[in-house]
Amino acid sequence: MKRTSGSSEKKPKLTKFDRREFDSAPCCAYLADEDLLRPARQPMTVFAICNHKGGTGKTTTAMHIAGALGLSGRRTLVIDLDPQGFLTRALGIENPAERESVLALFDHKIDPSTIPVQSLSSFDLLPSSEALTRKMRELNKPTDVLWMKESLEKGLGDSYDVVIFDTAAAVTVYSLNALVASRHVLIPVLPEYQSVVGAEQTYQTVSMVRNRLNPRLQPALFLFTQVDARKGIHKTYRSYLREKYGDQVLDSIVRTSTALSETEKDGTTLFDHNPRARGARDYANVTDELIQRLRSSEDKSSSSTSSPSKAGSPPTPQEAMNS
Repeated sequence: MKRTSGSSEKKPKLTKFDRREFDSAPCCAYLADEDLLRPARQPMTVFAICNHKGGTGKTTTAMHIAGALGLSGRRTLVIDLDPQGFLTRALGIENPAERESVLALFDHKIDPSTIPVQSLSSFDLLPSSEALTRKMRELNKPTDVLWMKESLEKGLGDSYDVVIFDTAAAVTVYSLNALVASRHVLIPVLPEYQSVVGAEQTYQTVSMVRNRLNPRLQPALFLFTQVDARKGIHKTYRSYLREKYGDQVLDSIVRTSTALSETEKDGTTLFDHNPRARGARDYANVTDELIQRLRSSEDKSSSSTSSPSKAGSPPTPQEAMNS
């Protein structure tokens, strides 16, 4: 794919030769692992980040996992499939031309491998387009959930190690496209009632897609975001999901962080500005664990199944406060 510069001048990547900030920062192990800094070429990993409930840190998660993967030496492409384009705008890209956005992937006349991408500080981005909302009205055939899968098969992302889909907080033809094209799913979840309900609904959607449309799709993983250890309600919902879904919940968490909410809108992430910040350390650890989890799942048969260890609904807010 063709690369174009983002809205800012590129900053030097933190590598084993230029990592003074990380030498003194308690970040995750993979940033100091030479084998992972320069990984051998592996089959492309494709995963979607989604939650049907908004406000769960989905966009922040996509940005910083992509940033951490890029800093670890993995060539990473993020595809923004959210019609509202929060990720695209957060990275400082405003109203890209339709032929230079994700919208071009829904035009059978365009070769996906020729669509230009925005080259940012540590990863590339195929931005969203405001026209996705209009286009959605035309995508009403059963086969319209296959556009992303076919784009990957036609060469989209061939030069990358990882492709990440960022999706809207809803079940749309775009989020279904992401799930049909992916091998893995990560569900960011704020440990509060509505977010947990949305996460479980998303899990059910993933299971449906796996059963009907994409048998290679692995069971979803959950990531706790915006965790405040002082809140008892957060502890209750974290315990609920861990008891119900077991090792499908990542051990690493993302704590509340003011730095994460202060986006620069210049194509950079917190790793570029303050790699020792709590948010940067948390996402470094999340990415480290995610890499290991995805490696492990690739070794398993795609026919394996996983289901919650117990049935039941999440406790109501009042029940959580009283627990």
